[in-house]
Amino acid sequence: MPQNLTVGHLLRQLQGLDPNLPIRLAVNPDFPFAHYVGADVVVRDGKAFIGEDGQEGYLPTAVRDALAWA
Repeated sequence: MPQNLTVGHLLRQLQGLDPNLPIRLAVNPDFPFAHYVGADVVVRDGKAFIGEDGQEGYLPTAVRDALAWA
């Protein structure tokens, strides 16, 4: 995964998914938690920013394994 993910790449990754599927952010391999994705997108200085909207809980073990965070 490139460090400079683009809107186009993210859209391609998501386009085949069920549009009703909830999205979470997997944050920090040392303290693996799932976070809610904020609803607002802010564009500044040529970049799109999506804020997180709070912590849901621990990231499931299967997700940590798939991300090679185990």
